[in-house]
Amino acid sequence: QVQVVESGGGLVQPGGSLRLSCAASGSIFTINTMGWYRQTPGKQRDMVATITSGGGSNYADSVKGRFTISRDNAKNTVYLQMNSLKPEDTAVYYCNAVVLPTYLPKARGYWGQGTQVTVSS
Repeated sequence: QVQVVESGGGLVQPGGSLRLSCAASGSIFTINTMGWYRQTPGKQRDMVATITSGGGSNYADSVKGRFTISRDNAKNTVYLQMNSLKPEDTAVYYCNAVVLPTYLPKARGYWGQGTQVTVSS
């Protein structure tokens, strides 16, 4: 089994910062891309930022210059540093890891349970 667990959400004032963490564990052979997505009620889940195992990153236009994604391959962990937060960043943030498990012939994506981020005064 593979587990993906997020942490670090919470309530923050506009202009503030939060750091999200996501760790993958279990029967992992390798992890390819890891990423953060977010979803608000009634809307689709949108990509926020992704990062490859080699460190190549991609961001949604709405967060460029404010959010930074990074990862620690030794710890199977990805981070999202969120600065200059805005009320429109309020959402449930989900982590996704594309994992090749030890027990499957090909990689697949695994989702975490989500962590709430609320930006409000």
